[in-house]
Amino acid sequence: MIIINRIFVVLNYIAAACLLAAYLAPYVSPANFWYIAFFGLSYPILVLVNLLFVIYWGIQLKWRALISLVIILAGWMTLRSFVQVSFAGSAPAYTSATRLKVMSYNTRLFDLYNWSGDKGTRDKMLELIGGEAPDILCLQEFYNSETGKNRNLDTLLKIQKAKFYDVEYTITVRSTDHWGIATFSAWPIVNSGKILFNTKNNNACIFSDLKINDDTVRVYNVHLQSVRFSSSDYQFLKDIAQDTETEELEHSKNILRRLKRGFVKRSEQATLVAEHMRQCPYPIIVCGDFNDTPASYVYHTLSGGLNDAFVESGSGLGRTYAGPFPSFRIDYILYSPKMKCYEFNTIQQKLSDHYPVTTLLDMPKKP
Repeated sequence: MIIINRIFVVLNYIAAACLLAAYLAPYVSPANFWYIAFFGLSYPILVLVNLLFVIYWGIQLKWRALISLVIILAGWMTLRSFVQVSFAGSAPAYTSATRLKVMSYNTRLFDLYNWSGDKGTRDKMLELIGGEAPDILCLQEFYNSETGKNRNLDTLLKIQKAKFYDVEYTITVRSTDHWGIATFSAWPIVNSGKILFNTKNNNACIFSDLKINDDTVRVYNVHLQSVRFSSSDYQFLKDIAQDTETEELEHSKNILRRLKRGFVKRSEQATLVAEHMRQCPYPIIVCGDFNDTPASYVYHTLSGGLNDAFVESGSGLGRTYAGPFPSFRIDYILYSPKMKCYEFNTIQQKLSDHYPVTTLLDMPKKP
């Protein structure tokens, strides 16, 4: 038992050091030192491992239980962004026209290529959006065709109350088929623009200024760099999880290259968006697919000075990615502190590889 405990002491110190490194990940740009981002990505696993050490030493009534316990508690704010226990009730009755229902959804092109294996998935997505009836709807991986059955823009304008829209197409084929990002609003859009990313992928950021009564609110719709794992990469991860024999070295290198590229690209894109937000004279709402976890430089950069709707009024595990392993919270609704947030909800319908998220925001009352 003594030898085992000595080994566990060393492993405990290693796990604790890795968790400390995860706390540094939000503050170090992957463009400068990309290795640190892996610790942030591994944060949930590192917390679990350290928690097991707390239990192990606690059963033996040894003081070493404090090593991991103190380090876990030192990252309480990070832990809150992953897991929430909410005792809040429903939003109070409110008759003012300044309550906004906000929805963000990566639609995965409305299942254009039938990834789900269900030809009715597109219709189910549209039915879901229509049923939620958001005042502000931000869609990433938006697809629209001007011919055939995939006239998604026209359909959305018919089925929901958000009739004003701002669309940025990043890819157009045959002059009729468009891939991009879209924001819909029940309030007039009085100004709009885009923040250019140096990429040929379907990643973008648009901003839309909404005239809400006597106020103007700027909505940022963000879709940051994807990791872009291939099907063989996902199969490799699945084989590892199932302890299936596989050619590990080459696949591991390929996954590391993709992760590194994603970390670096997203950090550059997040910096551009954050610099633009700092110049904004209006209250801000940020919606989108960040493709990164709350223990990341991207999240720290974009959430600076803003509140996170999940942290303020969510509950449970913040899981929004519905695709293959791994699964994290990578879809967000952030907002200026002057607003009040209620009823954050992750809609557990696996129609895309992302779950849609919604929340209610009350605009500040005029004096």
